Parts: sequence; C-alpha cells; structure tokens
Amino acid sequence: MLAEKVKIGVVPIRRSFLSMQEALRQKQIFTEVIKNIRPEAVSLVDIDDLCENGILSDTALVDRVVEKMKANQVHALFLPFCDFGEEVVAARVAAALKLPVLVWGARDERPNSDAARGRDTQCGIFAATKSMARLGVKYSYIYNVPASSDDFKNGFEKFIRVVSVIKSMKGLKIAQIGQRPAAFMSVTAGEAALAEKFGIEIVPLGVNTVLKRMEDIKNTQKTRLEACLQDLKSKVDTSKMTEERLVSMAAFKLALGELIPEMGCRSAALECWSAFPAALGITPCFMIGELIDEGIPVSCETDINGAVTSVMMQAVTLGDSASFFADLTIRHPENDNAELLWHCGPFPYSLREPSCSPFLVDGRGRFPLKQGEITLARFDDINGRYTVVAVEGRSVEGPATTGTYTYFETENWKRVEEKFVFGPYIHHVVGTYGKYAECLKEAVRLMDHVEWDDVNSGPTSL
Repeated sequence: MLAEKVKIGVVPIRRSFLSMQEALRQKQIFTEVIKNIRPEAVSLVDIDDLCENGILSDTALVDRVVEKMKANQVHALFLPFCDFGEEVVAARVAAALKLPVLVWGARDERPNSDAARGRDTQCGIFAATKSMARLGVKYSYIYNVPASSDDFKNGFEKFIRVVSVIKSMKGLKIAQIGQRPAAFMSVTAGEAALAEKFGIEIVPLGVNTVLKRMEDIKNTQKTRLEACLQDLKSKVDTSKMTEERLVSMAAFKLALGELIPEMGCRSAALECWSAFPAALGITPCFMIGELIDEGIPVSCETDINGAVTSVMMQAVTLGDSASFFADLTIRHPENDNAELLWHCGPFPYSLREPSCSPFLVDGRGRFPLKQGEITLARFDDINGRYTVVAVEGRSVEGPATTGTYTYFETENWKRVEEKFVFGPYIHHVVGTYGKYAECLKEAVRLMDHVEWDDVNSGPTSL
C-alpha cells in the first residue's frame, strides 16, 4: 500500500444549452465506474456542492472550483466531457491548477436528428484541448470510448499510476547514508541540479549516527530487537551467521527504519559495502531488502539517481509490489536476449521464488526471484540533462549463482545493451513486477526537466 492516496479532482464539463438530463446520465455512468477503480489507492474530490448536479458549465463558478481543488490538495484533475462541453471553462480550471489533467468523453451513440441534438463530445474535446495547450496545460487522454469499456477502466487506472509517479517526486527527500564508494565515479549525482529542477533534497546521514542508534536499540529496545531477530530467522536459513551478527542486522534495520522517516526522507542511498562491513563485519544487504518490503526504497552503493528511480518504481505499482535494485551483469549463457540481474543480496524477500530455500552468507541474502513479467527502469543524467529509460520483459530460468538474482529476457537485448553503453545510464537498474513502461513514459511526458528516452533510439554498436 502507498503511504498516501492519490487525490484526483473530478470536474465534469457540459455545454450550457445542451441537455442537462443527458449530461447527468453520462456523469452517473462514469462516476459509478471510477469510484470502483483502485479505491484503496485513490480518493476522488467532486464538485457536487458547487454546481448544479455537480457538472460545470458556468465560467462564473471556475474560481470556486479551483479554490476547492486547492483546499483539498488534489494531485491531478479529471475532466470528463458529458457532452461538447465549454472549452473556456475546462481550459481555465486546468490552467489555474497547473496539475496533470486527464481528458475523456464518452463516445456518442448516435448523430443529430430532427427531433434531438446529440452530445458531440469528441468535437468539444478537440476544441478544449487546443485551448488547454495554448495555456500550457499538460494533459493525458483516454480514447473516445464508453465508460463501461475496458479501455476506459484501464486508461483511468494507468492515469492513477502516472499521477502516483509524479506525486512521488514532489517534496522528495533522500537520505544519503555515508559517502559514495571511491571506485564508483559512475554513481555521482548532481545534488544542486536535483534540488533546482525537481525540488529533491539530499539529506546527509552519517554512518556513526546509524551505529549509535543501533547501540541505543540494542540497549533500550530489546523486545523490538528480539521480534525483528525472530522474524529474520523465520524467513531465511541463518546457520552460516553468528548470533552477534544477526543481532547487528536486526538493529541495523530498526535503526534505519527509525532514522530515515525522522529526517523526513522517503528513500535512502546507502554506502553498503565499504563503511558498514568495516564497522559491523558484515554487509547489510538482506536488511536493505527488508526495508524495501516495508515501503522504504534503498539503493546500494550510494546511488542517488538509483534511489530516485526506486521511488518512481514504487509509486507506479501503487504499492502492489516491491522493487529491486540490480546490477546488469552478464548475458545468459544460452539465451542471447536474456541478462543476469544480480546484486550481493538486497532483493526483497517478498519477491523470492516460492520454492527456493533462502539463506544468509555474511549478511547477504541468497535466493532467486520468482517468475513473472518485469519492468526495468533508470532515471539518470549527463551534463544536467535528465532522462528516463524503461524496458519490459520477463524472468526466465538460468544457471544458479550467488547473491539475489534473476535472468531477465526482453525482445531485443542488443538494443538495451547499446542504450546503457551510450548512456547516460550506468550498470544499476530498478526492477518491479508488472508492465509499467507506458505509465512511466506518460509520467515523464507530463513532468518538467526530464525527458523520455526510447530504448530503441540512439547510437548502435559497430
């Protein structure tokens, strides 16, 4: 589950001289549909208290509608056209709120007749979107289909995911725990650029602060510590670990689980394989996965842009699935279109292959991931230009290896490999189960200061 629901303002639009009865009929149809689309993840804010039948047509009411949406702090706007609509009304509301907008109108069932005027919904949408574009409004669109159709339902759910991604970037604070590894110039991130372009704040958190909190937990929160320790032992074979180090792992998880929210952060980038092994004698890999499973995305090797990617990927799933932070490592020995996604041991336990027997070595998880459809993504930059790339595929069987891993098969691995070589991307990606490339692409299109990078575009190998 997401920590906070996506709020969408619903502002139905009608043409003042067309049938109110017919407009109301359309509103009742789509309202019944949208209130049942991911209600656990979205809340809807209507205008029933402001306009006749909760449908806007009068320009004099625009300010009141805008004020209500601002007061309710909606994250996006849904403009359903009940008929031709009033383009001025639609454009003014959208321009005043400066939020992502979804435009849709139900397909007309018939043309005009001598006896009755039709709705001409599509015609009105063409006019209104031109006016919105002139005013700098960024909008998404669901094809002219009935509200009862799967196309509408799927489109509305995709928009919820799009808004969730955009919302996740607002006011984002990322805890930087330790320094980046000296050997990894590739994970360098532009702290000032992230702040200026996206309002993303990087909050330093010293390793010693984490270690002190761990000691405090060991001394004062023994009941919580023991519960965390027993939970760990119930999940994985810990026979290769000493009790002392298992206690340290539990304390590490509890410490970060406290410190990251205390700092107002929703994610973290961690100096995982240098500072903490030196201090604890183990790497904290498995507990990174545990934090991700609890809704705190953590990137390895102090990869700030990787942490941003993790936040986006958590958001697009609406909390349906944890993400995992992986290295792109080697090709599948028998499948030219498959790549080994691997890391030392931080993949979330919830994503494991159910039939496997997970175990720990030096704090690192060892298990393969489950089978299923996967989306990989990366948010990154070069010379201040930010882009996002994503590729869809599926997990496939392959030779066993160390750490946490899966083999990822896509339609044309060669183009993915070329994309990551020519950049601006590095060897780190974030994966999640499901097909979300379209949602990510649309979210990026609606955002400022970042561009979508088509995996099939750009330079190729010789």
